[in-house]
Amino acid sequence: MSGLARKALSYGLVVLVLGLLWQVLSASLGSAVLPPPLEAGGAFIRALGTAEFWGHFWASFMRAGLGMLLAFALAFPLGLVMGGSRRADALLGPFVLLTYPVPKIVLLPVLLVLLGLGDAAKIAIIVLILGYQVLVTTRDGVRSVHPKYVDSVRSLGGGRLDILLEVLLPAALPHGFTALRLGTGVSVAVLFFVESFATTSGLGYCIMDAWGRMDYVAMFTGILGMSVMGAALYEAADLLERRACAWMRAGRR
Repeated sequence: MSGLARKALSYGLVVLVLGLLWQVLSASLGSAVLPPPLEAGGAFIRALGTAEFWGHFWASFMRAGLGMLLAFALAFPLGLVMGGSRRADALLGPFVLLTYPVPKIVLLPVLLVLLGLGDAAKIAIIVLILGYQVLVTTRDGVRSVHPKYVDSVRSLGGGRLDILLEVLLPAALPHGFTALRLGTGVSVAVLFFVESFATTSGLGYCIMDAWGRMDYVAMFTGILGMSVMGAALYEAADLLERRACAWMRAGRR
């Protein structure tokens, strides 16, 4: 059985188990707030055939996906530099140490004032939150490299660029992509929050709008759509990691 088939089978089993648990809980509660999984799933499948659903889906996917890409593009090189240079880490480390614990979501009103109510503020808050995770994880990954690898490159006549490309970058990539994959759930959660007000598009808007109308089946259509989107983003990050870190798989054989 191929790796793709095994993954599809495992996903299918997870969906089946969650569906059974959902059915038991729905029957136990007997409330319209938690419709049966077949009813919610049927509504979700029907929504897949509508342009309205896909408009909201792609609006959310674009915001979360672009936010993740920008966070990685900005934070990973900075983490690489901080981990590989004591001078850079001494200069920037205190700033990161002081600002990392601050809950970035509280800055959303400021970003909305500065960037407006459009997509820019929504993407910026995802970049801010996920970027710190990628930055700190990448920096720590580079700092954990054993000095013997750096000394080996130097003994062969390698310079700073060779050390960066041959030692530090390969060591940092798995850590950066791990932070990106784990940050998928955070990105989707933040996206739901920022789409719950001051917007008329996105799955978060659909969920809150349906909740306000007490249309719980439509609400679960949005929830399932956001779950599928989160899984797709996670798989995309995992695929990028496998492509960028192919040498890791070769080393395990």
